[in-house]
Amino acid sequence: MKVSLNCVQQYLDFELPPADELVERIGSQLGAVEGVENVAEKYQGVVVAKVVSCLKHPDSDHLHVCLIDDGGKATGVERDASGYVQVVCGAPNVREGLLVAWLPPGSTVPESIGHEPFVLSTRELRGVKSNGMLASPRELALGDSHDGILDIRVEAQPGDDFASVYGLNDTIIDIENKMFTHRPDCFGQLGVAREIAGILGHKFTSPEWYGQTKTAQFDQAAETLPLQVQNELPNLVPRFMVVPLSNVAVGPSPAWLQTFLQRVGVRPISNVVDITNYLMLLTGQPMHAYDYDKLRGNREQVTLVVRNPKPGENVKLLNGKTLSPRSEAIVIATENELVGIGGVMGGADTEVDSTTTRIVLECATFDMYSIRRTSMAHGLFTDAVSRFNKGQSPLQNGAIVGEAVRLLRELSGAALAGPVIDNCQFDLSRRWVHPPVPLNAEFVNARLGLNLTAHDMQQLLENVEFTVTVDGDELTVTTPFWRTDIETREDVVEEIGRLYGFDKLPLELPVRSITPAAKDPLFELKSTVRAVLAKAGANEVLTYSFVHGNLLEKAGQDKAAAFQVGNALSPDLQYYRLSLTPSLLDKIHLNIKAGYDRFALFEIGKAHVLGETDQAEPDVPKEANALSMVYASKQAAEGAPYYQAKQYLTVLLEACQVNEKVAFEPLAGADLYDNPWLEQMTAPFEPARAAVLRDKQGLVWGVVGEFKASVRKSLKLPDYAAGFEVDPLLFLASQATRYVPLPRFPKVSQDITLKVAGGLPYGELYGFISTKLAEVKPDHSNAQFTLLDIYQRPDDESHKQLTFRLNIASYEMTLTDKEVSKLLEQVAQAASEKFNAEQI
Repeated sequence: MKVSLNCVQQYLDFELPPADELVERIGSQLGAVEGVENVAEKYQGVVVAKVVSCLKHPDSDHLHVCLIDDGGKATGVERDASGYVQVVCGAPNVREGLLVAWLPPGSTVPESIGHEPFVLSTRELRGVKSNGMLASPRELALGDSHDGILDIRVEAQPGDDFASVYGLNDTIIDIENKMFTHRPDCFGQLGVAREIAGILGHKFTSPEWYGQTKTAQFDQAAETLPLQVQNELPNLVPRFMVVPLSNVAVGPSPAWLQTFLQRVGVRPISNVVDITNYLMLLTGQPMHAYDYDKLRGNREQVTLVVRNPKPGENVKLLNGKTLSPRSEAIVIATENELVGIGGVMGGADTEVDSTTTRIVLECATFDMYSIRRTSMAHGLFTDAVSRFNKGQSPLQNGAIVGEAVRLLRELSGAALAGPVIDNCQFDLSRRWVHPPVPLNAEFVNARLGLNLTAHDMQQLLENVEFTVTVDGDELTVTTPFWRTDIETREDVVEEIGRLYGFDKLPLELPVRSITPAAKDPLFELKSTVRAVLAKAGANEVLTYSFVHGNLLEKAGQDKAAAFQVGNALSPDLQYYRLSLTPSLLDKIHLNIKAGYDRFALFEIGKAHVLGETDQAEPDVPKEANALSMVYASKQAAEGAPYYQAKQYLTVLLEACQVNEKVAFEPLAGADLYDNPWLEQMTAPFEPARAAVLRDKQGLVWGVVGEFKASVRKSLKLPDYAAGFEVDPLLFLASQATRYVPLPRFPKVSQDITLKVAGGLPYGELYGFISTKLAEVKPDHSNAQFTLLDIYQRPDDESHKQLTFRLNIASYEMTLTDKEVSKLLEQVAQAASEKFNAEQI
């Protein structure tokens, strides 16, 4: 963003500080400065002169020998008796009485600066001495014209400094565009002028024409040009304004306008186009002018339609390229054809040229995200795109249309030829984009480390035209209509801090307690889980959170229940996974191919299900914590794979001390409460060979078991494969550290084997005898009861034998084998009464 300090100064009621001081303030309080250009240096020595005599060169058909009056400004040049300087000139338009730009000997041609500087001298041209040269606009770096010397038609006198006459005694500051990503108003000279006033502590007042949110009113012309607008995209184009004008005389812009555009990097074209560019550079609001007659063609009236392109439609743009806009692009069209891509570039077939006498002026607001996508899709990066994709305020359009009409009347003789059409979807009765923000001074000071009063804050904000009401320590801040970035209290805090000066904030660190921060329970839990499973021989992996839709289908899950990425980096990363198990199953075949015959993989991560939202933030998708493990072996081992996976899970449950809080229940027939999380989590598992983990409150925390035949086949899994997936929050309650002192007396170990019915779940029996043991064991003793073996005789499938081991020690005395045997006899008797168990 190039900023002209001359332009900024026009809107300030105080003198700007020296450029180097101002650049430092801008860099610290507004945006990073990428470069500073002193334009006047390029025109050092260039003087306004008057041609007092113009005679034919005696030895040339096209050269003239001129005497010029420079008011005696130049030194070290030869003069005649009247004080005039002789210059030989070959320009066809040189004549007596012309005011020209004279480059005296020793000066550098401005056009050559930055390339190979061309320094002028006194030399003879065909035998006649010439002192320097009379310059053309191109040689003065003021345009492309080289047909003749510059004809100065502004108020000036011989001897005047040329740079001052043309406003070229300017400093251009180039501020990094990225600094203004959320400041669309700062993409205009007016917005930067306002910010400079604010950071320098002065109150800024916008020009009267910009302070109005209504379009200025003008007298209606006698001629009326029929014009209609149809907006088919009101959500993408919240405001679309057009106005027809007639009697337009297209020609060069005045010198002040041309030189301003050139200083900030825009090439002058014609008065009509230059006015639209000038207002864009001044306010940040792009505009476009169409040739009315080219729009109308053979039709009775012009109808501009805002819509999406139809299949096969093309448009020839101002840059000479013809393209077919993307299907979601915003285009401007007549009833029959496209005439431009809205907010990006106009069409070549309706551009304003030297023959234009009637125009349609457009000033619109386009959706910033749509403009950005269209720009990227077609590689079109224009000044309009740079501003529209920052989110211009729709409330400024009326004022800018009014100023544009005024300038067109003044500089081209244009007359209003119809009413201003304002297709607006926005509430124009309010003067702000976002509602007022309430906050108090304490809130601001606590975040900035300052002691500003509410009135101090009010002054800082009102300097840049915020409206602030103060009631004691409370402030209500209403943003001006051009500020689309202020929504929250924190935004206001940042604004106050920047205007006050972040460099003035105190350097003292805030007082904080040195009490060690509490450890994150979930983080500690994950560390424990990793350590336990790694010790058990499992290997942790980290896979992508996004998966291919085919993987979900192969795992038996419903991809319609998954979040789909609209712009995926890869086809393999298009869906957010519903659980972790499919990601692990996808790695089994690859590892077996790599030569690993037997292994266990586990992962800790998150999953999402479409439609499930966070309770605290209903607009945010809910995250499910998950722990998944898969065991696979190329060769079958003793026992079913279910028990291998369950063994890993049991080790983990015991290590986290929650083995007594959950029970294993067959997945087949288990009530999952129509919970989409559980339905997708259990989908890969074979119901007849899997179990869910259910706590005493009836909540299901996970699943363990073997996989469906369809899953094994589609993912090329070995037959000996099983796994589990659980919510690790199950283990969180057990993470509190519990100290159990070791008994001083020796422990006694005894085993007990119980023969029970084959259909009795192990968990039910284990829970019963653990409870009974706690009732009958001696006080002040430490007892541990564990399962050693489950055995079923081949000739007796209706029964099974479970062997348990009791380790017990007292804190008060040495226990004897007889005492322990009596304990086990009581437990066996209770089991016999409850389950008809037989002690063996």
